Amino acid sequence: MERIGALIQRMLEQYNSNADKNSLILTAQMLLNELQENNNGSAVTGKKVAVILPTIRKIEISEQEINRQENNLEKKISTTNIEEKIFDEKPPALPVIEKPAEKKPRYNMEDIPTFAYQQKEAQELNEAMAQETESLNDKLKIEKTELASILKDTPVRDLRKAIGINDRFVFINELFRGDENMYERSIKTINSFNALPEAEFWIQRELKTKIGWSDSSDTVRHFDHLVRRRFS
Repeated sequence: MERIGALIQRMLEQYNSNADKNSLILTAQMLLNELQENNNGSAVTGKKVAVILPTIRKIEISEQEINRQENNLEKKISTTNIEEKIFDEKPPALPVIEKPAEKKPRYNMEDIPTFAYQQKEAQELNEAMAQETESLNDKLKIEKTELASILKDTPVRDLRKAIGINDRFVFINELFRGDENMYERSIKTINSFNALPEAEFWIQRELKTKIGWSDSSDTVRHFDHLVRRRFS
């Protein structure tokens, strides 16, 4: 009976420790074998009552298998205790991250230029830009004058095309007394000459003498210059 009690106690321990089904079946088979052997060796006394237990198939279980199951049970219990111990332990404290120190400004407030100083710098910059602009304008004006002087002496094939609209209006009013037809005939005649002396002789006789042009007049000098370009 002690063996039976020990097996029952063992089954309870396995149940409380959440042992696997194989361990429980093994312990139950050992308990059935023990009960069957105990039943066969005991005598039943009494006159009227007889207790007949059902025949239970005896299962042979080696001592080695029993020891193996016990070792597995002990290992499982030990592992459970270790896991419980791990969960009971408090997690390590997180490292404290120190807040970085505030960076000091690179520049001292006293070194920052004041508004008046900035205005002075802006004024100096504007003056420098104005001087550069004037220098550039002067340079362009000089280049334009040089280009005009070069073009002024450039030869022309047709006197009519060399005279611009403004010059044509001035010539008609100041040299030809407002007579546009006389202006057109004169230009056509001058274009027909083959040499400059022929043109100058005709201009002196027909225009300067008859109309009364003055050689000191700027308009007359400009007209003579265009004629010279025609035959240059």
